[in-house]
Amino acid sequence: MAITYSWTKDLSPEELEKLFLSVDWESGNYPQKLQKAMFNSHKVYSAWDGDTLIGLINSMTDTVLTVYFQYLVVHPDFQGHGIGKKLVDTMLDIYSDIPRKVLISMNEKVGFYEHCGFTHHADKAPMFVSTL
Repeated sequence: MAITYSWTKDLSPEELEKLFLSVDWESGNYPQKLQKAMFNSHKVYSAWDGDTLIGLINSMTDTVLTVYFQYLVVHPDFQGHGIGKKLVDTMLDIYSDIPRKVLISMNEKVGFYEHCGFTHHADKAPMFVSTL
């Protein structure tokens, strides 16, 4: 497995659909919107197995105080090989001068993010207005 990484935002709707649906994320049903979301992100760091998109992380930021990591997705066939950790670590390094780094985790993935250095705050709760 020769995984390569890229800072491209040039991701096709088909690549995004396949990746997001591989983890059963509802947003995979909106590949054109995902493509636009990636294009509008501050940064997108992706993992590739040859020409196949197998993972990505994206960020949104005010570039001074806060960076938000909206998506971290790794195809199930490639999970457990350090790809997600590399994606997160690279983004954390890029934004090392920004004091607040935020993400929302599904409960079953909290341990992974704690392993990456994030902490759960009992006095804070994610809030949503969502149609997905």
